[in-house]
Amino acid sequence: MTAVRLRNARTCPCGLPQPYDACCGRFHRGSAAPTAELLMRSRYAAFAVGDEAYLLETWHPSTRPRHRGLDPEDRWTGLEVLGGSGGGLLESTGTVEFRAHRTNRGRSDVVHENSRFVREDGRWSYVGPA
Repeated sequence: MTAVRLRNARTCPCGLPQPYDACCGRFHRGSAAPTAELLMRSRYAAFAVGDEAYLLETWHPSTRPRHRGLDPEDRWTGLEVLGGSGGGLLESTGTVEFRAHRTNRGRSDVVHENSRFVREDGRWSYVGPA
């Protein structure tokens, strides 16, 4: 699935009831996600649309890999936000626990993580598992 195809989709891959372009698409184009949860959702959407550059850009420099490499066979099929702490509009740290569902070559898988985020200079970034 590509970002171009998703611009006409009814809802964003992140699960919020908005079109991709008005939801995570705006973050992928450069707007800053205002909360840790919205950054996590936009990162999930980046996996779904194959936006490796956004994943690397929103990864904290202290833990960012040189390359992220996405498997073109992955089909991200759903996101469940289970909870979190902090990460609000006036905070500088937060965690978000989620389950991300995918299929790859006919096999289903679930990625379950409690992720850490920090906000520096007004921008949230993903640090890693909490």
